[in-house]
Amino acid sequence: MEKVIYSVWRDTQTSNEEFARRLRNEVAEQLLVLGARGLQVNVVDKQVEPAAGLRQANNQPLMDGTVSFWLDRANGQFRRPFEEVIAAAVSRLAGYLVSESVPIRNTRYPASVGERTHGFSQLAFLTRPPRLTPAAWLDIWRNHHTQVAIDTQDTFLYVQNLVVNPLTPGAPQIDAIVEEGFPPEAMTDPQAFFDAVGDEEKYQRNLAAMIESCQRFIDFDKIDVLPTSQYILNAPAAVS
Repeated sequence: MEKVIYSVWRDTQTSNEEFARRLRNEVAEQLLVLGARGLQVNVVDKQVEPAAGLRQANNQPLMDGTVSFWLDRANGQFRRPFEEVIAAAVSRLAGYLVSESVPIRNTRYPASVGERTHGFSQLAFLTRPPRLTPAAWLDIWRNHHTQVAIDTQDTFLYVQNLVVNPLTPGAPQIDAIVEEGFPPEAMTDPQAFFDAVGDEEKYQRNLAAMIESCQRFIDFDKIDVLPTSQYILNAPAAVS
């Protein structure tokens, strides 16, 4: 099976809440009928309004969410009906074939199918800096930075999606999509985000370590960050 992720943008005439509802309901239902597995919607809604300060938009306009799922094969002819369902509900979409790695599976707050996952899911869209070869970039990210992120943040979910290739014309050039689950307090409390509630010294230490690690493989003027609500609409592909 192959995993696909679509970044989606809403029409400015459509509210965040209506857009989120449409993706979770009509769009999800149609995708499931077509055979999507492991269907997940990440979307900006009122639940993540407190996290607006965490947004980073270097590619304008910033997307409003993602729709991801698994297919038996992601070639154009087989994928087209799924893409048409999404396209009918959004103003713009950008699709990617990805290879998924899960350093942290969500066992702390297991998601219930059809319901909002606890806390919030921060999406980061990464672009490899020209100064690094693909092999060097991947080595720093996967073999060095991953443990730093785990050690310095209060994440209960960590998914690394390496982009294999874009699927739709005009899709922005990105090399990875990261999903990290945080408790709700982390929307507004940096100490909660960096696993250091009530401990300023630990917070500063974790923050510095994270920034130093990120600087090795991320250009901060090329990254997009989007706090979202996560909805699992179908069991993960491995068990569906």
